[in-house]
Amino acid sequence: MIKDELIKNPLISELKAFFHSRDEHAYIVGGFLRDIMLDKKSCDIDIVTDKGTAQNLSKEFADNINGYFIELDKVNRIYRVVFKDKVNYIDIADCTGDCIEDDLKRRDFTINALAYDIRKDSLIDVTNGIKDIKKGVIREISTENILDDPIRILRAFRFQSTLGFKLSDNLKIIAKEHACLLNKTAKERINIELVKLFGGKNVVETLHGLNDYKILDLLFPEVTQMRKVPKNSHHHLDLLEHSIETVKQVQCFYDKACDEVKEHCDSEFFCGQKRLAYLKLGAFLHDAGKPSTWQIEPDTGRHRFIMHDTEGAKIIVPTLKKLKFSKKQIAYIQKIIKNHIYPAGVVTAEEASDKAYLRFYRKMEDEVIDLIAVAYADRMSALGPDITQEMIDKNINGLDRLLKRYLEEKSKLAPLPKLLDGKEIMQILNIEASPKLGEIIEKLKEAQISSEVNTKEEAVNFIKNIKL
Repeated sequence: MIKDELIKNPLISELKAFFHSRDEHAYIVGGFLRDIMLDKKSCDIDIVTDKGTAQNLSKEFADNINGYFIELDKVNRIYRVVFKDKVNYIDIADCTGDCIEDDLKRRDFTINALAYDIRKDSLIDVTNGIKDIKKGVIREISTENILDDPIRILRAFRFQSTLGFKLSDNLKIIAKEHACLLNKTAKERINIELVKLFGGKNVVETLHGLNDYKILDLLFPEVTQMRKVPKNSHHHLDLLEHSIETVKQVQCFYDKACDEVKEHCDSEFFCGQKRLAYLKLGAFLHDAGKPSTWQIEPDTGRHRFIMHDTEGAKIIVPTLKKLKFSKKQIAYIQKIIKNHIYPAGVVTAEEASDKAYLRFYRKMEDEVIDLIAVAYADRMSALGPDITQEMIDKNINGLDRLLKRYLEEKSKLAPLPKLLDGKEIMQILNIEASPKLGEIIEKLKEAQISSEVNTKEEAVNFIKNIKL
């Protein structure tokens, strides 16, 4: 099967033509071969060559295909060749150890320790990786390999999420005993694994596993506080379980969605990852502000979480910064948290007016679908004894109408005109660039959305009389 698929791949054909005429050995290794076995599309091709030859071979191959040579990692001698279409690429590295078998035995998991000899047209499997792929098991090659690079603990859970595989019994023990080593791992690497993990279809099962081993607390300190908030009359699950269930329901929303919604969620968002991955991460964190706003009314015993949306958007920032999320990534997740109640408020109001719909669309801009998805998921994850079927139906049917109307009208939604830019505002008010300027711009936008301000003259008068 692997050989047949390799023959079909035009990039591999170019590699075979190049290396068949040379003395050096070259091997396709790792995830590309695993994904072929799983009938999954993969563009991530890694090549291992004889020790000391990777740099020269990369340069020669780039010249051979009229591509581009890039030095990725000078210390570890890893190089990238970008094809002339500037889309496809391969990474080429020197063999670790004296031979390819040594290299494979130093890798993380057996499912990633396959190699294909390009010249001999043969498959090398020294760790029984094919057997584990067929069984759906993520098995460590050795405990030492995992501890040498602890990010592999989190990577195991990422593969569980994306592939639907199970961790081996020994790998579970390693994760439980040594998860604390992730504290010493570069946060940039944790960031990459975390986003890929949330992008997986099996993320809910994975989150439960991370919870069992307290890795969730290690990644998100807010989880420790979330554990303290119990189920209540509106929620049939405690807060942490509700948050995980919300992720599940976002996936359900996506699975049942129309093609246009799926295309939106599948679009590349940040760092090559799909929007859906960040959406599910935002859904997991949507109630992060509840522990600090939790109150129980003495007369009724009702649990209240006043302004938990606004509070959650604030308190999650230090954690996201520590995990090396960019400003734009943080802003997106904050937007999801801060506005996750908004869609339900629009559709459950006594009069769900056209004006309210339009205001929501304009205010949420590109995240309209995202917030409807989270609102749907939040509703389906909160089914306490006081929640009636009538309430559920009203909410879900309203969200369906809100989404349908948006898909019908989004092409007609012209962007708001920019009546004043930042420089003009600074000149008019004689202020410097600052957070205050940002607040003014945001309030002016709100006034435009509400049709309170429609002309440049009205905009000038508005900012002159604004109170912060």
